[in-house]
Amino acid sequence: MAKVSYASLKLKTKTDVKTFDYEGSTIEVLQYLPFEDKYSLIMITLQNALEEGIYNPLRLDMYFHLFLVYLYTNITFTDKQREDELKLYDTLHSSGFIAKMLEHISEVEYNTLYIYLEETAECLVEYKNTLKYFVQNLLGKILHKYKRNWYLTKGLPIR
Repeated sequence: MAKVSYASLKLKTKTDVKTFDYEGSTIEVLQYLPFEDKYSLIMITLQNALEEGIYNPLRLDMYFHLFLVYLYTNITFTDKQREDELKLYDTLHSSGFIAKMLEHISEVEYNTLYIYLEETAECLVEYKNTLKYFVQNLLGKILHKYKRNWYLTKGLPIR
C-alpha cells in the first residue's frame, strides 16, 4: 500500500457560513463548529441543566438552544442581557429567532449534537448511580475538609 502524507492532502477545517435576514440584520450561521466548541456546548449545557442531581429536560433544551445561538451565530450579547438567560431564551424562542436559525444549521450537525447531549447525560446519570462515584465524591469531600482544617491550623489562607 502506497503511503500518502497528510500534508499533501491539503485538508482544511470547514468554515462555511450561511446567512439569513432577521429584522433587517444579516445573521451568520456557522455550518461546522470545531470539536472543542461542541464539547464545551454539551458540557456547559449539562452543567447548567443539573438540578439537585437530575438533568431537567426543559433546562437541557433551553440551554442547548441558547448555546447554539451563542456559538453558531454572529450575535453578540451584553453581560446584562446574559444575566437572565431564561428571559433571553424566552425572547429568542417566542420571537421565532431560534426556529429561523435552526433552518440554517445543518440537520446532521444539529442531530449529532443533540444525540451526543442525550447520550452524555445518560452516561453521567448512570455513573452518578454507581458506588465508585459515591466513594469518590465522599473522599473528595473528606479531603477538602481535611485540607481546609489543615490550612486553618497553620494560620494560612484557605485555597
